[in-house]
Amino acid sequence: MALLQAGVTTTEHELTNPISYAAASADFRAGRYTQSLRVLNSLLDTERDIRTYTLLAKTLIKLGLRAEAASAYELAADMDGAQAEDHLAQSMKLYFAAGQKDKALALGNRLLKRARKDADLAYIIASVLVERNELPLAESFKDQLIESENVEHIKLGGRIALRTWDLFDGGDVKTAQTLLKRIPKDNGMRLAYLLLCREHNRYEGQEKHQPMIDAAIAAGDLEFLRGDVPFFNIHWCDDEKINQMARGAIVRAVPGARETRRAVPHIWADKIRIGYVSSDLFDLHATMKLIRRVLETHDRSRFEIVLFCHSELKMLLTNTADRSLWGEIVTIRDMTDEEAVDTIRQRGIDILVDLKGHTKGNRLGIFNLPAAPIHVTWLGFPGTVGNADLDYTIGDHIVLPDSSAPFYDEKFCRLPEVYQPNDPASRPLPSRAERERYGLPKDAFVFASFNASRKISVAIIEAWAEILKRTPGSVIWLLSASPESKAGIERKLAACGISNKRVFFSPKMEYDHHINRIPTADLGLDTYPVNGHTTTSEQLWGGLPVITIKGKNFSSRVSETLLNAVDLNELVAEGIDGYIELAVSLYNDHERLVGMRQHLEKVRFTSPLFDAERLCRHLEHGYEMMVERAKAGLEPDHIDIPVLPPREGPFMSRT
Repeated sequence: MALLQAGVTTTEHELTNPISYAAASADFRAGRYTQSLRVLNSLLDTERDIRTYTLLAKTLIKLGLRAEAASAYELAADMDGAQAEDHLAQSMKLYFAAGQKDKALALGNRLLKRARKDADLAYIIASVLVERNELPLAESFKDQLIESENVEHIKLGGRIALRTWDLFDGGDVKTAQTLLKRIPKDNGMRLAYLLLCREHNRYEGQEKHQPMIDAAIAAGDLEFLRGDVPFFNIHWCDDEKINQMARGAIVRAVPGARETRRAVPHIWADKIRIGYVSSDLFDLHATMKLIRRVLETHDRSRFEIVLFCHSELKMLLTNTADRSLWGEIVTIRDMTDEEAVDTIRQRGIDILVDLKGHTKGNRLGIFNLPAAPIHVTWLGFPGTVGNADLDYTIGDHIVLPDSSAPFYDEKFCRLPEVYQPNDPASRPLPSRAERERYGLPKDAFVFASFNASRKISVAIIEAWAEILKRTPGSVIWLLSASPESKAGIERKLAACGISNKRVFFSPKMEYDHHINRIPTADLGLDTYPVNGHTTTSEQLWGGLPVITIKGKNFSSRVSETLLNAVDLNELVAEGIDGYIELAVSLYNDHERLVGMRQHLEKVRFTSPLFDAERLCRHLEHGYEMMVERAKAGLEPDHIDIPVLPPREGPFMSRT
């Protein structure tokens, strides 16, 4: 073995003592490892057998030469003795310990059958697969690792579980419970269990475990937060510092990505070329209910619009809109990130806009490659999109105040009135249905929340219970979730003293029917710390006032900015107590509530919230300002877009 030649010289001891396995073994037993190595080095010239290689491996381990010992064990295994598999296993472990993970995984492929019974080997294979993001392969070892007695094995099993569960579909609560019982002090796993509790509205679990998370944060134990998933982090935390720390997304940060991208030469054309990247490019998706009219009203004399679509084929089959009105459609669904970037660069895109952020189905990996000179995120995720190379995030002065800047990786591009677009042309007008259709009591005061059930936090549901207690004859109307979530909500409200007879659920409906049921309610109740986003603007379009709480981060400020855009700031409460008082006050003031509903009807075609063309002009000005800086060789910086003069009349008319 050539590895034994370096630094080994023949000594007088070797000249006067026989070169034999017995001599090497005696030196090894006496702790003369260097001498044993010299003897073995010479012995290998004549005796290359299993026992010699095995002793060599043990000697090299004593000398701290793990990779060399791994090689010796591998040679012993290749001689196909009775212990060949044992030697391969030892070699694999040593390669892994030495940091030679490719070699460890190669041996692991030869030991898969044994690894199913040996948690140490399973841990090595799974560790390397996770590091390579080959999660489907790693998942086959998940249960074995979770059942191990080794804490590190259990933690890795938990990481694999967390990254392979469809968390947007409820994950696996039972496995999460098992993991938390096995590693009760692991706050990373506690976060995973809590997010599943929120998905299923298990308030008992939230009330037991969230205080432990809060206590850890108060004690300065923050490192575990880096594994939290950004999308789920904002559902329990409104602290922007902690929101920024949550980096447990599938996309990985790429060191030097920004410098590499900006070094790529770019040719600017007369028109600004905008590329939007999304999996939501079909007319039934909520995102298109917002952005569709903006895409249609882009000024084609100044802008070229390309939509890089990775929507699922089955979803595109539901589309009935003419997508060519939105822009040129380029399908990248089956492309790798690298292939997609080549396609994007071939079209000379100046500004590439991510419409997904940290939501399901994103392609943020594209944005860690040199796809365009300017990378932007908008609309998809209400917060900083960490781990992705993005220059700007688009918002407004309410969701992105100056105080938020230190907690964002991106620079701000702030629209002057509201960041969220809405499509007034394709969205149906509400036609109020009768309450009986939805099983609601005819004469009751109906509080409504059509937000996703995961948004109904402990604090909010307790506030709702207090509101119901103080408003006799009222009921609450919620969007029906899973049977488990429904049961959890009813259980919690019952524990707060609210009869299930006052709680009504309604299933998801086609959009036209959903718009018609909104005016059936009397007052919308927002959620916190994640507000209704599309949900709130739908309610305002439907003429339903919505009360919210003044927030501390993007996701908890959205309803405020929407209410501001329809001139109903009075529906923004200071804190939970103010929220409760406001709800009770409006319950008791029928005339005031009717006035708000009339106001919403009046401003439907005059307010900035639904004026898609006006927002588009503001957005285009922002794009021009971004390009102007880039052409001048300037780094991205915060951009505040000046407001256009007020309109003198309605922006459109629909009867």
